[in-house]
Amino acid sequence: MIACSDSRVDPGMVFNAAPGELFIVRNVANLVPPYEPDRSYHGTSAALEFGVCVLKVPRIIVLGHAMCGGVQALLRGFPPGAQDFVEPWMTGIAQEARRRTLACEPTDAEAAQAQCELETVKLSLRNLMTFPWVASRVAEGTLALHGGSFDIRTGVLSYLAEDGSFTAVA
Repeated sequence: MIACSDSRVDPGMVFNAAPGELFIVRNVANLVPPYEPDRSYHGTSAALEFGVCVLKVPRIIVLGHAMCGGVQALLRGFPPGAQDFVEPWMTGIAQEARRRTLACEPTDAEAAQAQCELETVKLSLRNLMTFPWVASRVAEGTLALHGGSFDIRTGVLSYLAEDGSFTAVA
């Protein structure tokens, strides 16, 4: 599971999981960077490699959420003190999600925020497929990728359907 580091969204609680049932990677805005094997530090990529190649997880879920501070900063500007790491993380990875959101001409800031939160999930799923060992396991049918979103205001969990829409889990 790749989820946001926001304390209001605990994947274990959302999925009613017992300790040891989920391998969870949490970061700002639940982002998966593209595959870039170099000598830089890549915490999310390292966790993915361990989960996919060593633990052989059968599925990866990217879980976004409502009222994400990282997405808000991406759309409205970064607060003082969030320029060293947060700003480059968000602008370096999620710029495509921002562009897609603004191209839809959302009606207001709240609609833009909600749309961009969903776009980050889709973007992270696309970026997962840039990892050769993810793509090969998906092609083999031994790894499935899923997207979801949790609305912290209502407690509603939605999943990403094949048509690209998010549907509430019954």
